[in-house]
Amino acid sequence: MDFRIFTEPQQGASYDDLLRVAKATEDGGFDAFFRSDHFLKMGSVSGLPGPTDAWITMAGLAIETSRVRLGTLVTAATFRHPSVLAISVAQVDRMSGGRVELGFGAGWYEAEHRAYGIPLYDVGERFDRYTEQLEIITGLWETPSGETFSHDGKHYRLEDSPALPKPAQSPRPPVIIGGGGKKRTPALAARYAAEFNAAFTDSATAATQFERVAAAATEIGRDPAEIVRSAAQVACVGRDEAEFARRAEAIGREVGELRENGLAGSPAEVVDKLGRYREATGISRVYLQILDLSDLGHLDLIASEVVPQLS
Repeated sequence: MDFRIFTEPQQGASYDDLLRVAKATEDGGFDAFFRSDHFLKMGSVSGLPGPTDAWITMAGLAIETSRVRLGTLVTAATFRHPSVLAISVAQVDRMSGGRVELGFGAGWYEAEHRAYGIPLYDVGERFDRYTEQLEIITGLWETPSGETFSHDGKHYRLEDSPALPKPAQSPRPPVIIGGGGKKRTPALAARYAAEFNAAFTDSATAATQFERVAAAATEIGRDPAEIVRSAAQVACVGRDEAEFARRAEAIGREVGELRENGLAGSPAEVVDKLGRYREATGISRVYLQILDLSDLGHLDLIASEVVPQLS
């Protein structure tokens, strides 16, 4: 199983904070460092010093790291024009030597869009735009060098684009899709995704959605096994109950609630729960949501006492 560290910097983190965690992620042997792509805090935290741009962050980390894969979970289609996003991600992929992955979603956080004046659109239009964006981004990346790419859609029109720059990965960086939609989401994942992520959900719900994606892939003649199954869960691990409780308090969560809804408790508890989750869903990758970015000892503990038992 691949273990990836996933951060939520809109809750309060500078670039330097993220750099420290990314380097600890690499030093600890984890597979990847991911971050959310949000501009507004959630809940009662201060959010200080304020948001950092996800793809500017990834450009910096592309230079400052050498091994871990880098990506977003997830970039909202509402935030950037698809052509601009395709250029940004391709450039960061080249800067990193081909280590970038694009987690990409339709967008959802209404307060965030209001705060920064970003149109959110109704659900139908949002998914229509998201669908076109997936076609444009992957189309630009996959267009052979020397040829051009055009798109004539309801919301976007591109005419004879040179489709540059090309990403380092060929034919393109992996695209990660998630979400609970029963029809359009599985169909889009079947067509575009290298990975489908079940975020913060129980194993039964995740298994059902993975099967929808597999069925959609089969329907279009794609081998479902080509689509990696992954999960994202909050992580809070302690060597003993006191350390676990201290880490839970630091992120404003209750120990009982964390045990029920996350990967929480002792290393043995986490290994057991994650093993059962894997057996029920077929996941081969997990994103560990780390909310206290000052506690690098937490990463050390997971790397030494959880990862070796499931890798």
